[in-house]
Amino acid sequence: MPQWYFAYGNQQYGPMDDAQARSWAAQNPNGHAWREGMAQWMPIPGVPELVQPQAAPGAVPAAMRAHDIDFKIFGSEMQFVEIELDPGESAVAEAGAMMYKDASIQLDTIFGDGSTSGAGGSFVDKLVGAGKRLLTGESLFTTVFTHTGSGKAHVAFGAPFPGTILPVRLSELGGRLICQKDSFLCAARGVSIGIYFQRKILTGLFGGEGFIMQKLEGDGLVFVHAGGTVVERVLGPTDVLHVDTGCVVAFQDTVGFDVEQVGGIKSMLFGGEGVFFARLQGPGRIWLQSLPFSRLAGRMLMAAARGREEGSVLGPLGGLLDGDNRF
Repeated sequence: MPQWYFAYGNQQYGPMDDAQARSWAAQNPNGHAWREGMAQWMPIPGVPELVQPQAAPGAVPAAMRAHDIDFKIFGSEMQFVEIELDPGESAVAEAGAMMYKDASIQLDTIFGDGSTSGAGGSFVDKLVGAGKRLLTGESLFTTVFTHTGSGKAHVAFGAPFPGTILPVRLSELGGRLICQKDSFLCAARGVSIGIYFQRKILTGLFGGEGFIMQKLEGDGLVFVHAGGTVVERVLGPTDVLHVDTGCVVAFQDTVGFDVEQVGGIKSMLFGGEGVFFARLQGPGRIWLQSLPFSRLAGRMLMAAARGREEGSVLGPLGGLLDGDNRF
């Protein structure tokens, strides 16, 4: 298998196999590439093996292209996203995510994720799509918001807990994004919401997301929600990053996702970081969250339990005398 290398000015990346090289070239085309057997470094767009084949003029694409939508994100800690639709355009969202909409936007509940409905998808296609959503812990149904009037119209979707809404254009990531199974908020209609299986047993057991994650495919905009602040990192082919397993929000499918033991017995028992780290290896882009919902929920449960004794200097007896009969 040929090993590819890429150069951008004084920076060089590699080696990469064919799949990694094609994905890297699609995301970073403004450089030079070389592999064994080539006489010299060549501009990436001039290397046939790295250029994605173009569809013939007038050809029908294999999957329906997503609607091209505009958006604006409001807020800081408790964000919501407002999507602007032209006549005939649609957005899809999880049930209960809507905050408000214009009267000209029609709401419809459909079976599955709606990615094949506009392309004449069969009932079996819709059933498979619904089954994938059920495996990732989501509802069998998706809500579609379609602008049926004239001019511009707006619909807004709110985040379910404090954090950040991350807009991602799938066409810039090779058409696919892997994310935690409860992070999808909304998207342009035409985006497919599927499942991604962890094939390694240890990663599935201790990776923080189980064996099933969400796989978002298409060429349109998707909006992913994460807890706290979100940071994006770009990993080179040899870059490795250790992350708390609950802090991984999303990553490209070119990124290797595995788990690695924290350290010795003392570190595992008393370090407070669990038994395993998530191990992410490039190339590709990753997104991390500072406050996983599981960590937030755990702190809330601990605070609720402590609150039973902290209501009075006399503890539970003081709460009883104050009329707060919580035992």
